[in-house]
Amino acid sequence: MRRRNFVKSSFGLAGAAAMVGGNAAANPTAKYNYHLKYAPHFGMFKNSAGDDLVDQLKFMADQGFTALEDNGMMKRPVAEQERIAKEMTRLGMEMGVFVIDKGGNGANTLAAGKQEYIDIFLEGCRKAVEVGKRVNAKWATVVPGDFERNLPIGVQTGHVIDALRRGSEILETSGLVMVLEPLSDSPNLFLRTSDQTYEICRGVNSPSCKILFDIYHMQKNEGHIIPHIDWTWSEIDYFQIGDNPGRKEPTTGEINYKNIFKHIYNRSKKENKSFIMGMEHGNFHPGKEGEMKLIKAYQESDGFEV
Repeated sequence: MRRRNFVKSSFGLAGAAAMVGGNAAANPTAKYNYHLKYAPHFGMFKNSAGDDLVDQLKFMADQGFTALEDNGMMKRPVAEQERIAKEMTRLGMEMGVFVIDKGGNGANTLAAGKQEYIDIFLEGCRKAVEVGKRVNAKWATVVPGDFERNLPIGVQTGHVIDALRRGSEILETSGLVMVLEPLSDSPNLFLRTSDQTYEICRGVNSPSCKILFDIYHMQKNEGHIIPHIDWTWSEIDYFQIGDNPGRKEPTTGEINYKNIFKHIYNRSKKENKSFIMGMEHGNFHPGKEGEMKLIKAYQESDGFEV
């Protein structure tokens, strides 16, 4: 059996063991029990919990949130990473994504095929493995960079696939999964749509290269959210949330998150899959009152019938 297929089988069995939704690992004293595993980030509840990161984790768990994501985890001191991981273990919280540092979303583009850019990316993958072990993380975000517009698109795609294959070989050894995130931030970014990301993941053909389906970005770039989720489902390993316009919590924009959450929950339950739903957005309202309104928005959007 090929090593890649063996790792994929092992990872799949481990993933299947997790129950769908947030209630399997929920704090029994939590104020609300969500159907899905929503993951706030540090700073989202600082007015209610204070500046200390452990106090913020405790507040999240008390509210019923069973996961956390922290894009900047790689840049934190080791002692802080270990402190966060220890408290999350105590609270029964899962670690969501952190970002693999390759110099910024548009920087060191893998589409160019330049060895110096590839080396920066691969070094980021090696460091990510160590961080992942330290904080019990399974996923790390990768953005391949900008277009290299002097090259044909097919050549650029080939360069990206080649680089991601090499990165996947590093990550496979620890079970860490890079989740590729198509973005709407700039038309210069190479990775823009879910179907393009699906094609690249199929080309890389590794359990350590999957899709981060950010619903906010995909609403802006392609719309038709539920069909795109279904079309690319087999390669999706992580979701992120943000309403549009504004990139704030559900119920503040045009996206019907209750229907989307229900669809993800029902299909996940049927297939015995589990996703973390990263809350990668700002707060629509300021202060403690705004934080309470954000929590109520999630309770409302998660309040679908099952």
